[in-house]
Amino acid sequence: MRTDTADVEQLATPPAFQRISFARKFKNNLATTLFGAAFVIAVIPLLWVLWTLLERGLKPVLSADWWTHSFNGLLPNDFGGGIYHALVGTLLEGLVCLVISVPLGIMVGVYLVEYGRQSKFAKVATFMVDILSGLPSIVAGLFIYALWITTLGFTRSGFAVALALLLLMIPVVVRVTETMLLIVPDELREAAYALGLPKWKTIMKIVLPTALSGILTGVMLGLARVLGETAPLLILVGYSASINFNLFQGELASLPLAIYMERSTGTPAGDYRMWGAALTLVVVIMLINLVASLLSKLFAIKTK
Repeated sequence: MRTDTADVEQLATPPAFQRISFARKFKNNLATTLFGAAFVIAVIPLLWVLWTLLERGLKPVLSADWWTHSFNGLLPNDFGGGIYHALVGTLLEGLVCLVISVPLGIMVGVYLVEYGRQSKFAKVATFMVDILSGLPSIVAGLFIYALWITTLGFTRSGFAVALALLLLMIPVVVRVTETMLLIVPDELREAAYALGLPKWKTIMKIVLPTALSGILTGVMLGLARVLGETAPLLILVGYSASINFNLFQGELASLPLAIYMERSTGTPAGDYRMWGAALTLVVVIMLINLVASLLSKLFAIKTK
């Protein structure tokens, strides 16, 4: 069976809607170029910061004593010492903040999504979470100072700092929990109800495990954010160049506070330790982000 030449040409020529005009190609290439340029412009300062940190802070970090000693006994012009005291303080404050804020934040998020979507109390709670989400860290520190120290009579301590940090972290946990619970399909809840499961068991056995991966990721990222705060530390605890494991008594060091105090010395040795502490803080936050990524993959729901 033969085919006419006109029919062959008609088959070889694409329809009009498949033809890409020069104007569309130009706009597409222009948008690609602009997006790529914006990416490069955004990445350059980040790479510059990272290079500066590595150039100035790598030497103290690679020192044998950096992870096992403190700055105790060092004069402003003395090189050496280690960040062990500040690292311990940062991890202790972060642990207390994590233990308190995560259960509270998750329970508030569960209530807002599963129980009180239309209630007046839920609207008030949502409004308060919105306010806390934009709360400056120095205001959180001043509030804890007024309540914990001035009103209740407790002394300045690392625990007071942890209380200020959890004020900053609770809204992050609540928002992450809300977002992840809203993503869970309602069909899963309805299927559990159809099988006779009560609501609380549906939440514990179906809804939370499904959203757990995203919740854990958000929690770890929120923790990484609050560990870099400096203002509450300056208000609520004094700086100690020695190691202190007691959160409730005595001065306590932390990585942001160590950076601030060493910078204030104005000496080359102080700058040496300052850059080392800054790089150490970046390494700690990077490790927390890696843990968040691993937890997300570990607790992700397998579809196959």
